[in-house]
Amino acid sequence: MTSTAPFPELKRGLVAILRGLTPGEAVAVAQAIHAAGIEAIEVPLNSPEPFASISAIARALPPTALVGAGTVLSADNADRLQEAGGRLLVSPNIDAAVMERAARHGMVTMPGVFTPTEAFRALALGASALKFFPASVLGPGGIAAMRAVLPKETRIGAVGGISEADFAGYKAAGVTLFGLGSSLFKPGMTATEAGARARAAAAAWDLTFAR
Repeated sequence: MTSTAPFPELKRGLVAILRGLTPGEAVAVAQAIHAAGIEAIEVPLNSPEPFASISAIARALPPTALVGAGTVLSADNADRLQEAGGRLLVSPNIDAAVMERAARHGMVTMPGVFTPTEAFRALALGASALKFFPASVLGPGGIAAMRAVLPKETRIGAVGGISEADFAGYKAAGVTLFGLGSSLFKPGMTATEAGARARAAAAAWDLTFAR
């Protein structure tokens, strides 16, 4: 059994998904989001020159920031992520070769799952947290039903069609991590705009989880 790094204790269980981010804007956008209170930042690998963006962000943010890649589909890309200085590996699926390579590099992992079979396979492969994707299709009810049979210590994330307006419903289902994509950042958005959306998401997190 492989075992990747445990998911760190972040101030807020929020991961900014910066799909479409370009290297030229990467640092400014990431710094604005981090300053707003979101410590985990993911650059999907179907973005332009993603490893250049990840490398620049990892160098610019404090060591406590959790920076990495999404849509990681091969072990080779896990190697490239390591070379770029990324520590977070997120995927839309569960793949043994990717998980083994991530474990070798000591990475934090969030593989995508949609069924109990996939969830238990991901845990057997040492996942740091489960990424229920697309969460908007499962809904809080679907996740809650699966959460009931998973180990109590399992970290549960919801990604896909999620915004800060959904936090309360998913919290009731046992979700403690949220991946925010288009509700937080879209290509062409300025760092100022992304920072403002990040502040709103952080405030919503605080209202929901401080109760």
